[in-house]
Amino acid sequence: MLFDTLKELCALFGPSGCEDEVRAYIRREAEPYADEIIESRHGDLMILKHGKTQIKHTVMLAAHMDEVGVIVRSVTEDGFLRFAFVGGVDRRVALGRKVFLGDNRIPGIIGMKPIHLTTQEERKSLPKVKDLYIDIGASSREEAEALVEPGDYGCFAPGMTELQNGLVRSKAIDDRIGCAILLETLKQDLPVDTWFAFTVQEEIGSRGAFAAAFAVKPDVAVILEGTSAADHPQSQGTKRVCATGEGPVLSMMDKGAIYDRGLFDLLRAIAEEKGTGWQIKTRVVGSTDARAFQQSLGGCKAAGISAPVRYIHSPSCVGSIKDFEAMKVLVNAFLEKMEDYHG
Repeated sequence: MLFDTLKELCALFGPSGCEDEVRAYIRREAEPYADEIIESRHGDLMILKHGKTQIKHTVMLAAHMDEVGVIVRSVTEDGFLRFAFVGGVDRRVALGRKVFLGDNRIPGIIGMKPIHLTTQEERKSLPKVKDLYIDIGASSREEAEALVEPGDYGCFAPGMTELQNGLVRSKAIDDRIGCAILLETLKQDLPVDTWFAFTVQEEIGSRGAFAAAFAVKPDVAVILEGTSAADHPQSQGTKRVCATGEGPVLSMMDKGAIYDRGLFDLLRAIAEEKGTGWQIKTRVVGSTDARAFQQSLGGCKAAGISAPVRYIHSPSCVGSIKDFEAMKVLVNAFLEKMEDYHG
């Protein structure tokens, strides 16, 4: 089931550059259904599953395995950890959050000096990363370095919570939802030969997607993602960007790519035919692995299907199971259309 797969994937440790645990899980689950598996030097997984029909176009579905997180930069004399964020983490929601660090998953808390000791001016602005630290409870540099060292990665604490109206909260919904849909689709009988790309380091610049594009050379690529929803009380009209529960987001343009109009129209027609609902974003923001596929070698035609996610890039991403299931319906129907696609 999609929800169960998503829950397991979101619980895994996988900040950009440290996707090993996620990759091992996906490979283990996919191997019984795969006809070919390629692993890039970066750590991308490209998996081929034969369908009932061979077509002239090479079709790829893609999602990234990595999540935002932290990396330890140094240790202070009194045992606190200075760190940097990996990917675009919202500093406003990082304070007080639990993280796990390194291979031994050492627990820590992101902190700064207490509000009672801040000035009025300091309370008016976002804290700078240099003012933040991770507290693992160590009392000295020696004690901390026995547990954690500079270069260790960290991610926010796992744990999925079911909210009202079919909404769920977890870290890493961006983009474990894409990975979950790919994995569940791969386990089915397929209408056409399909490549599944599970990429690395998307959050720091789509590094892995370039390798996947060069390895497979797809003619058509559909990128599954999470995208920013702003359907909260302060945002009305176009400021909502997109909304949870109102269907998958079909991409027309972002800051990294202009998506193929023909594929966009095809996905829109499928959504209307299947009754899944669909929406577009009212602002051009963010980017996805689509830019890497479009810019590699001779390029390829790219489409995007995204889950609207509240509080994205935070420890508490919120998305709709209804939207997730609708994305899977669109993917399955899209592959069926590829039998007659002439691009």
